[in-house]
Amino acid sequence: MKYRPLDFSGVSTYPIASRKNKMNVQEHFAKPVRAGMTVAELLAAMPDQLGSQALNGVVDAVVAARANGKPVVMAMGGHVIKCGLQPVLKSLIEADVITAVALNGSGSIHDFEIALIGATSEDVGAVLHAGSFGMAQETGAQINEALKRGVAQGLGHGEALGRMILERELPYREQSLMAACVEQGIPVTVHVAIGTDITHQHPSADGAVFGAASFTDFRIFTSVVSELGDGGVYLNIGSAVLLPEVFLKALSIAQNLGHHVDRFTTANFDMQQHYRPLTNVVKRPTSGDSRGYTVTGHHEVMIPLLAAGILDRI
Repeated sequence: MKYRPLDFSGVSTYPIASRKNKMNVQEHFAKPVRAGMTVAELLAAMPDQLGSQALNGVVDAVVAARANGKPVVMAMGGHVIKCGLQPVLKSLIEADVITAVALNGSGSIHDFEIALIGATSEDVGAVLHAGSFGMAQETGAQINEALKRGVAQGLGHGEALGRMILERELPYREQSLMAACVEQGIPVTVHVAIGTDITHQHPSADGAVFGAASFTDFRIFTSVVSELGDGGVYLNIGSAVLLPEVFLKALSIAQNLGHHVDRFTTANFDMQQHYRPLTNVVKRPTSGDSRGYTVTGHHEVMIPLLAAGILDRI
């Protein structure tokens, strides 16, 4: 045979005391968990490693940002909204923690339907082949009407819908994130791609209106991003493609116009880490003196934990 067992007797070793280790019990071990702990105590008891280290890092960054009057921006995909997290998010808005919200089109639709009927998220597979998916009359008609009125008034997509929810006193308006933003006077922007949302399927759809409303919001969003430097925080939660791309372009415009956006914190929260959020939120924007985190887990678990940790600290 060409190969024979190699003789290991000459392998060199070294004393373990001379080795550098990534973990030790003094610095990185978890602390005991007991009944009646505060959320802050629970977070402090987690091992100072990997995911818990990232989550605590985000909490630290958000608390520091608000203590120094810097913005904290939360950008979210539709799944976050249809998971029913609005009460958690509203608690952060009302505590003056979140200073701006960005949604994709599906997020705004789910938020509107919840305000209207207290329910959302149809069974797509059951109705797709019947041609009725996304065809709820009230959703398309009322959203598209609100956008037309809003564009005529110079409003963006998010503010137009938030105002409509409040003005019409929709039955479940207290559960609406967009309405909460309008009431608190903070920016809520909605960023759409034509053809991605069910409202684009309806007879009342007007592409020029969608474009005008979303472009106004893009300009508002870029203004928000321009103020992130020197301590702000940008959180991307559950948007794998659209909002990370919007963020990168807004950041480029802000820098182009002379706004120095550096020394800030970004984080991506999702059930799995995708290319665009990792590249366009966590890595590229933080290549200078900034810091990017990834936190992996279900939104319905991680976002309440994040919110409770922040509120407990402040």
